[in-house]
Amino acid sequence: MFTGTSAGWWFLISAGICEICYAAAIPRTEGFTRPWPTLYCALFIGLSLYLLALAMRTLPVGTAYAVWVGIGAVGTAIYGITFLGEAASAGRIACLLLIVAGVVGLKVFSPAMA
Repeated sequence: MFTGTSAGWWFLISAGICEICYAAAIPRTEGFTRPWPTLYCALFIGLSLYLLALAMRTLPVGTAYAVWVGIGAVGTAIYGITFLGEAASAGRIACLLLIVAGVVGLKVFSPAMA
């Protein structure tokens, strides 16, 4: 299906989505005192790190890590705005767009590893 760098990017996007899943659920754990939300978080933390490690087989570590964090940060902020009623001010949206621009720039300007 996907090979080389292409697979790396798919692994990385999937890792970022897993990061959003666990970050959005952390408040439901109530300090990791509730078993089911805590288990959900642990599962997605592990899956996210595993997929990130797979992505780093073909992508530079700096690029992979920065993109992973960017996907998680933007996705979690959008989740907060959409479902938790967090502020969606023009300044906040502009900052999220800057993160997206950085992630896209890293994708465009990152060479494949040899």
